[in-house]
Amino acid sequence: MKKIMLVFGTRPEAIKMCPLVRELRSRPDSFETTVVVTGQHREMLDQVLEAFDIKPDLDLDIMQARQTLFDVTERTLDGMRRVLALKRPDILLVHGDTTTSFASALAAFYEGVTVGHVEAGLRTYNIEAPFPEEFNRQAIDIVSKWSFSPTEAARENLIREGKKAETIFVTGNTEIDAIKMMVRDDYTHPELDWAADSRLVILTAHRRETLGDTMKSMFRAIRRVVDRHEEVKLIYPVHLNPAVREAAEVFWNHPRIRLIDPLAASDFHNFLAHSHLVLTDSGGIQEGAPALNKPVLVLRDETERPEGVAAGTLLLAGTNEDAIYDTFTRLLEDNELYAKMAAAKNPYGEGLASKIIADILEKN
Repeated sequence: MKKIMLVFGTRPEAIKMCPLVRELRSRPDSFETTVVVTGQHREMLDQVLEAFDIKPDLDLDIMQARQTLFDVTERTLDGMRRVLALKRPDILLVHGDTTTSFASALAAFYEGVTVGHVEAGLRTYNIEAPFPEEFNRQAIDIVSKWSFSPTEAARENLIREGKKAETIFVTGNTEIDAIKMMVRDDYTHPELDWAADSRLVILTAHRRETLGDTMKSMFRAIRRVVDRHEEVKLIYPVHLNPAVREAAEVFWNHPRIRLIDPLAASDFHNFLAHSHLVLTDSGGIQEGAPALNKPVLVLRDETERPEGVAAGTLLLAGTNEDAIYDTFTRLLEDNELYAKMAAAKNPYGEGLASKIIADILEKN
C-alpha cells in the first residue's frame, strides 16, 4: 500500500484537489491517503472542503491578518517540514502554482520525499506574470519526479525543459472533474432569479499583478459595456482581499451589477452554468467554464493556458481599459463569434483526470 499525502491551502487548489482526494480515498486497498491543508485562504478553503465533504487529517492553519508571501512561504515550509518528518509519505502531491504548493514541494525536496505535481507544465515564460505563480510552478516542476499535465502542450513544455518523457502523464484537468460533480439541473439561487431576464455575465478578478489602478481601469471598461447593453446583468463575487474590494467600488450603485461575497464552490459552478459568458483573470475558470459551453474573456495580457485560445474557448482581452471595452463589446454583439466559442471543444478533458491520476499512482 502506498502512502500518499496531498497538500493544498487555497480555494482554487481545493476545488481541483478534492476530486482527487475522493478518488484516492475510494481505493483503501491501494492507498493510505493523508490530506494536509495549510489554510493559506482560511474561509474560502473551508467552504470548498465542506462542499466536497472532506475532512483534512492535518491543518497547519497558517493564515494571519495581512499576510505576505514571505509569511506564507516561511510558515508553510516550517509546517510541512514537521509533517513530512512525522508521516514520511511515499509521495507528496501538490497542485498548480500557489505559494502553498511551492513551499510544500521545497520541503519535500529537502526531506527526500518524492513530489508529484498535479497540473504540471503550464507556462507563460514571463516570470512576473502571473506573479508569483509563474515562478512557483517552474520551481515545483524542477523538484517533481512525477508530472501530471492537463494537456499535451503542457507535457511538451516539460520535455523541452529536460524532464524525462516517461515521468510525464497527460491526464486532463481535475477542474472538469469538480464541475461534473457539482453542477445540478435543479439549482436555484436568489441572485440567479434577479438575473433571469438578462444575459448574465459572471466576473472574477483578483490577480496580484493588476491590483490598484490597473484593476480599477479594467472595471471601468466593464461598467461602460454594461451601461451600453441594457440586456446585460453582471454578478461579481468579490475576493476577500481588501485591495480587490477597494477596486470594486467602481461598480457601486449600478442597477444591473451585483457585488456579492465569494460563493461556495458548488454555488459558483452552478452560477457559471447559468451565465451567458464569463470575464475572469482566474486560471481554473479558463478551464472550467468552457466545459459548460460558456465563452471566456480572459482579463490578462497573457495566459499559461494557450490551448484554450487555440481551441477557441478563450479570448484574450488584456488589461487595458479600451481593449477590454472593445473585446467585451465584440463578444456581446458578434453572434457568430459567440456561437463559435460556445461550441468549441474544451481541450482540458472529459472529467476523468482524478481516475487517471489514481490509476497511474497504482502502477508506478
